[in-house]
Amino acid sequence: MTVYALPAASSAPPLAADNVDLDVLKGVNGFADDTSWAHGAMEFLGEFGLLAVLGLIVGLAWFRARKRPDHDVAVAGVLWAPIAALIAELANMPLRDWVDRPRPFVTHPAEIHVLVEGKDDPSFASDHALLTMSIAVALLLVDRKLGAVAVLVAVLQGLARLYVGVHYPTDVIGGFALGALVALALSPLALRALLPLVRRLERTPLRPLVAA
Repeated sequence: MTVYALPAASSAPPLAADNVDLDVLKGVNGFADDTSWAHGAMEFLGEFGLLAVLGLIVGLAWFRARKRPDHDVAVAGVLWAPIAALIAELANMPLRDWVDRPRPFVTHPAEIHVLVEGKDDPSFASDHALLTMSIAVALLLVDRKLGAVAVLVAVLQGLARLYVGVHYPTDVIGGFALGALVALALSPLALRALLPLVRRLERTPLRPLVAA
């Protein structure tokens, strides 16, 4: 796969913290120089593949939750995972516009190898990072084993976004923090709202969806 570099863009001199951010990004993104054979796979994984893996984990968590003695609470917890991701994404929309941080390949075009074209929206916070971490943390609250695997997938997602050159490390960390905060802080309210729905479904022909 061809490695693309976008035209230079003017910017103010970076702060010390910006230099550290850029150095870490260049360290991860620099692997693209020596791993051209992996560009296609990393582009797919970074954009869609790891999100799809997380979707499969959510499906497996739902299947396991239906078999638990506390299946109503467990299924409600699994349902909270994608809802948490949606709320985190909605919360990120005004944040991205307020911070309005350019993508790293726009500010440092000569130093970053970008493998995914067409990214012209603000860089902070990373949507992929917050989506994956909000789902992972929500699952961790209800299924520790699958939640731990999901957290690992979220971390790999963040590294993939650095590898393809579309985010700074702090974009990813900010996404992780926002996703985890939403999943944790709103979980009690979410379960209080979802439990009656799950218990109502259990008394209908749709019972197999919530109880094995």
